[in-house]
Amino acid sequence: MPADPLHRAGKSQRSTSQPTNGSRASAIEVRRSARRRRTVSAYREGDRTIVLIPARMSEAEERRWVTVMLDKLAAQESRRALGDTELAERARYLSAQYFDGRARPASVRWVTNQNTRWGSCTPSDGSIRLSHRLQGMPEYVVDYVLCHELAHLLVPGHGPRFWRLLEAYPRTERARGYLEGVAAAERLPHAPVARDE
Repeated sequence: MPADPLHRAGKSQRSTSQPTNGSRASAIEVRRSARRRRTVSAYREGDRTIVLIPARMSEAEERRWVTVMLDKLAAQESRRALGDTELAERARYLSAQYFDGRARPASVRWVTNQNTRWGSCTPSDGSIRLSHRLQGMPEYVVDYVLCHELAHLLVPGHGPRFWRLLEAYPRTERARGYLEGVAAAERLPHAPVARDE
C-alpha cells in the first residue's frame, strides 16, 4: 500500500508513511500558521484531513499532534452512528455518485440478526440490510458495504460484471482489507484472563 502523503502549506512538501488506520483519510495536509500560538485543530475536507498547527512547532511535535488529531477525528466519527433514515439517504447519494442513480433501494436499514455477513440485499423487493456490527466503523467502510449491496440491485451474484461495477467506488480494496482484518481478529483465540489469587 502506498505511503500516505503528508503535505505542508508553503514551499516545502514531503511525503512520509503514516500508520494506516481505517479511520484516517488518505491524505493529510499540515498547515502552519504564525498567528496560531498554542491551539491545534483538524477537520476533514473530502478525502483529505487538514491539521492546523502553530508555525513554531518542531517536526516531532508536528508528528505527535497529527497522530493525536487523527485519533480525535476518528473517535468523533465513530460516535456519529447513522440511523435508518440517514443510512437510506447515504445509499441514495452513493447510488447517484457511483452508479448514475440506477441502484434504487426500496429500503435500507440496520439489522441485529446478521452476525456472519456485513450486509445483504434482496433485489426482488429492493431491500438492503446492514449488520449493526458496522456501526462505529469508519465511514468509508460503511459506504463500501452500501455500494456492495447497491451493486447487487443491478447485478445479482459476485461475477466479473459485479466486481467491475463495484470498482467505481474508489476505496473498495481498502475497505475490503479493513473488513478482512476485523473478521480475522474475531477468529483469534482470546487470551485467558489472569485472576488474582
